[in-house]
Amino acid sequence: MGRQWLQAKREVAGLKKGQMVGKIVKEIMVASKLGGPEPDANARLFAAVEKARRASVTRDVIERAIKKGAGIGGEKLLMDHIVFEGYTPHKVPVIVEVMTDNNNRTAPEMRLLFKKGQLGTPGSNKFLFDHVGLVEAHYADAAADIEGAAIEAGAQNVEPLTHAENDDIPEGVTGARFIAERADLHAVSQWLAKNGWTVVTSELGYVAKNFPDLTDGQRTEVGEFLTALDDNDDVHRVWAALK
Repeated sequence: MGRQWLQAKREVAGLKKGQMVGKIVKEIMVASKLGGPEPDANARLFAAVEKARRASVTRDVIERAIKKGAGIGGEKLLMDHIVFEGYTPHKVPVIVEVMTDNNNRTAPEMRLLFKKGQLGTPGSNKFLFDHVGLVEAHYADAAADIEGAAIEAGAQNVEPLTHAENDDIPEGVTGARFIAERADLHAVSQWLAKNGWTVVTSELGYVAKNFPDLTDGQRTEVGEFLTALDDNDDVHRVWAALK
């Protein structure tokens, strides 16, 4: 699904609590900016707020982040959402979502990061992906029926998800990635949350239609390229056609 390449990075670095909280707060602001300040009507914000609560982020911090993202009150999040398309080394398609307060800085940085690959123009490779709703969640029962849950929730597809692929999924539980129509994202998230599932991410994203065959050496090179992209402060999501 394009995010497993993060495993090595997570194993090596890990996130300290302060860094994790900062990342969660930014996600709350972005979710609020993109989808509005009401968690019950914004699936991405709902998941981010729940994650913040599990990380013991205070209610005041959560509320300030929501207001800042939505532009409520005196403090506003002045950021643009920009999507870059291109290819990694060995021609793996990649879509990069950026949140930036200075596109004059970000655009040259993206060109530099893509020197080992190829930066495309808008629309140059989106046709290689499906734009869908993605919900990642886990259930305490290790024998839970993910296919049954997907049908009940209204998802179009589902696949197992492990701790190695998303470290918000605890070991020893049932983890799953539910793929839904974009319009059904919120309904799927709500059904799962109301039926014993812990939703860790809920967002619009990209699923590759095909995955190129790579050697182990090529896969390592592509993983290093994607990690460099993800390390950029303005980069919010990286979607790649890499299993």
